[in-house]
Amino acid sequence: MYWTLELASYLSDAPWPMTKSELIDYAIRTGAPMEVVENLQAIEDEGEIYDAIDEIWSDYPTDEDYLWNEDEY
Repeated sequence: MYWTLELASYLSDAPWPMTKSELIDYAIRTGAPMEVVENLQAIEDEGEIYDAIDEIWSDYPTDEDYLWNEDEY
């Protein structure tokens, strides 16, 4: 399983929280590449509900990862 920023972006607008099966269904319905579906299928699932993309891909960049001060702009 591998994630890239481009692949993860297909799930960024998902209506969180979602289960693994709901994420797979969402990816298919929105026309995400098969790599996204394959990555989701590879997740070891124990009936968990995911609240955000960073719970699936822990390296997903957040606003804290960028080094600028929004108040200055």
